[in-house]
This record gives sequence, C-alpha cells and structure tokens, in this order.
Amino acid sequence: MNTDPIKLELYKNILTSVAEEMGVTLQRTAFSPNIKERLDFSCAVFDGTGKMVAQAAHIPVHLGSMPLSVLAAIESTEMALGDMIVLNDPYCGGTHLPDITLVAPVFSDEKLSDGENRPVFFVANRAHHADVGGMTPGSMPIATSVIQEGIRIPPVRLIRGGELDTDLWELILANVRTPEERRGDMEAQLAANRVGERRLQEIVSKYGTPEITAYMQELCAYASRMVRARLREIPDGRYVYTDVLDNDGITDAPIEIRVAIEIEDDTAVVDFTGTAPQARGSVNAIYAITLSAVFYTFRCIAGADVPANAGCLEPIQVIAPEGTVVNAKFPAAVAGGNVETSQRIVDVLLGALAQACPDQIPAASSGTMNNLTIGGYDASRGKEFTYYETIAGGMGARPDRDGIDAIHTHMTNTMNTPIEAIETNYPMQVTTYTIRRGTGGAGKFRGGAGVIRALKLLTDAEVTILSERRTRGPYGLQGGEPGQPGCNVLISGGEEHPLAGKVSVSTREGDVIRIETPGGGGFLS
Repeated sequence: MNTDPIKLELYKNILTSVAEEMGVTLQRTAFSPNIKERLDFSCAVFDGTGKMVAQAAHIPVHLGSMPLSVLAAIESTEMALGDMIVLNDPYCGGTHLPDITLVAPVFSDEKLSDGENRPVFFVANRAHHADVGGMTPGSMPIATSVIQEGIRIPPVRLIRGGELDTDLWELILANVRTPEERRGDMEAQLAANRVGERRLQEIVSKYGTPEITAYMQELCAYASRMVRARLREIPDGRYVYTDVLDNDGITDAPIEIRVAIEIEDDTAVVDFTGTAPQARGSVNAIYAITLSAVFYTFRCIAGADVPANAGCLEPIQVIAPEGTVVNAKFPAAVAGGNVETSQRIVDVLLGALAQACPDQIPAASSGTMNNLTIGGYDASRGKEFTYYETIAGGMGARPDRDGIDAIHTHMTNTMNTPIEAIETNYPMQVTTYTIRRGTGGAGKFRGGAGVIRALKLLTDAEVTILSERRTRGPYGLQGGEPGQPGCNVLISGGEEHPLAGKVSVSTREGDVIRIETPGGGGFLS
C-alpha cells in the first residue's frame, strides 16, 4: 500500500476525535464529581486485534494499561454484535479495583477477506469509581490483599446482544456503598462506548474497512519510526537509577524501585531487575501499570507530534520480574500501586534518562497523587456518600525554566474538584485551598510549589489517605535541591495530629483533614 501522508494525518485526527467525543459523552452524562469535575476517565480506539490505535488526551495511567484490558476481554469471550464486556480485576486485565473498564466490539456490514463476521475494531473506556466496596469507603484501603479492596469483576458480558444483564448489574450495585452514583457513572460509560461504536461505523460507511484498517496499521508503524528516531539521538549505553517509595503502609521500611535502561541504536531495553519484592501493603503495581509508565515516559521524550498508539512501545522491551512491586502476583493488594507506585516508576525512568540526555529531562515532580477518600452517612441528604480526590503538587524544574506550581503531573492528568462541587455534593467545607509557597527545590530553576487542601467534615466519617514523598522530597537534578516533602494532618478539638502518609482514621463531625503536598525538585545548582 502506498501511504498518503495527508491521509495519514487525517486518520490520526479522525480516530483521535472518536476517542475525544467518547470522553465528552462520558463527562457530560456521569453522576459523580470524580468523573464530571475531575475528569478521572479515559477513552481509546483499538483495531480488530486489540492494538491501541488512538486515544484521547485523558489519564496516562489508564491509557497505557488499557490495551491489556481489551486483550483480556477479547480472550475471555467471543463477542457478538451488541455485546459489551465489563472488568476491573487487576489480575484479569484491570489495574486497581476502582477503575472499571467497558469494552465494546465494532462490527462492519462489509464481509472480511476470510468471509468471517468478527469485530473489525474495539472501543473502550475506563473510569475511576469513587467506591467499589471493600474495607473502607472509597475502596482505597490500607489493605494486605486485593480481596479486601472491593468487588472484583473478571471480563464478563454486561451487555449481551444489546440487552443489559440485569442480574450482573444488580450484583455489582449490591456490593458498593453508593449504588445510585455507580449506576449513573456506569450508564455514562455504556453511552460513551455506543458513541464510539456509531462514529466508527460512520467512518467505515464513508471510507471502507480495508482503508481504515490499513491506515490504523500505518499510524502504529509511523509512531514506531518516530520513537526509533528519537532513540537513535540518545547515546548508546546503560543508564541505571534507583528511588524508593516511603513505605507500604504496613511497615515503615522504604521500598526500592530500580531500573536499568539500555539504549542500543534505535531500541531500548527497560529492566526492573533488582526492584524490591511485592509488599504486604497496597503499593504493588501489576505489569500493566509498569508498562503504562514506560509508555508514558518514552512517549514524552519522543515529542508532541508522535501518535499515542501501540507503535510507541514496539522498539522497547520491558523486563519486570514477576513477584516484585512492579509486577505483583495475586493476591497482592494493588490500590496504591496504580496511583503511587506508577509515579515512582516514572521518577526512576526519568532519573535514568537524565544521565543520557541531561539537558532534556526535568527534575522530579511531586511524585504522588495524594489520594484522599472520605465516606460516611450524610444525614442532610439521607444517604451514604463517598468522596475521592487526587491533589496536585509541584512540578519539577525543567532544564530551561521553573517548574509549575499546583499541578497534576505524569501519570495523573485530572482536574481538581471545585470547592463549589465539594460543598454542594458532600457534607464537607473547604477551609483552605492555596499554593504551598516555598516548597519547590532551589536551583537556577526552582521546582514548582505544592498545595494545601483542608476539608472540614460536617459528619462523622472514615478517612483514608494514600500518599508518598512524606519522608523525602522529590529529587533535584544537576545539583538542584530536592522539593520539600508533603505532610498530612488531622485537626480535632483544636489540636493538630500528624498523620502517616498511608493511613485510615475515624473522624468526628467538626474535624479537619489537611493535606500539604510536595514541591518539585530544583534544576542546576
């Protein structure tokens, strides 16, 4: 096939627009502030083999790992017209339990070359649900087993031939604390996939399946060539870096993550051998999360024009020994691996690459999503509530400018929940929301500052915090100073009580939870 470069660019944008429209549908029809306001969801388009060919500009930790969910759905069942698969089990294609993924096949009226009538494309979306059961409200507990973290859903049909499996639907809703909200959010996910399915069918009717399929493969090949070209610009060599997680929430021992990146011509081997064994606590990442962090990091250094698809990983081999904190085995707890360990994996990858191209890699950003979940009974509304949020921090200083204050970085790409949305939907008041001045690391270019977010509880509640960079700050580069670590505080009865980085605590009406997030590292002494 002779590839038309103009058509290639057009298809890149056409397919991306499908994923973007799916995202708009999901946001506008969802119930929870976590999805409507924070935009904690992702959408993507896949070819008939499950290879990701286009994604919207959503959440990196979702998008890089979603292909394994689609493959799990394909392998689990032979999907027919009108079907849709639901899953969240980390050990069957998911990431952590709050992330529920829906996968839908897209069929064409045209017969395939072999005469079979099987899906020619797939669409999928993933949304973080503010509760899926488990030990504590918000389903991000200080757990020692995935069984404790919530309901596990293997890849199963939620929609069969266009009809909802009401028994499965009610079983899922019976195992969460906020079924009305979960119902609304999952219905929004169903709608988003149907929009993606319709748009792809419209494109097929206009251009035909053979041409679309061919250009999907060309887009992946194009992304691979661009990543290979970027790898050739990096000096050949072996670059090693080590960083640590503060702890696993069960003991205070730091947890080491080690990477060796070997660049040879236009290929890279990313080897996590030497990383700590999987932990008792919930900081374990499954392989999909590690793969997602690698995808994100190399996509970043490749440049903004590279299509974000499966081709980005084609020149890269990832070695993540099974049974380690970057490739955990069942039944390891994984709630924090998705949100916290993913960030540290990016930190070690960038730390290694900074040795190869020191004038292009920023210092470490805050290195944590500062996960906060709060739940209880809201007497004013007569129902249970669950609140979940990740809180921004400081961006690491760049080789030519300061880091940005108060921003989500790397594996998270969400917004904040506006004060008005919090106070409208939950029995809480925001008493402080401000930039945490002076927390960025010093250097010729200073790291960005973190934030302070304080919430006054208007009812008794259970609070869980999963956070990192509380014992040591994000690293600086080229002699720049590290950013200031974060801290968590409970204010009860007028007294301040320091809280651990990973903690569950019962609070009383009138208590205040204050989260102070880390600043980014500085660059150049």
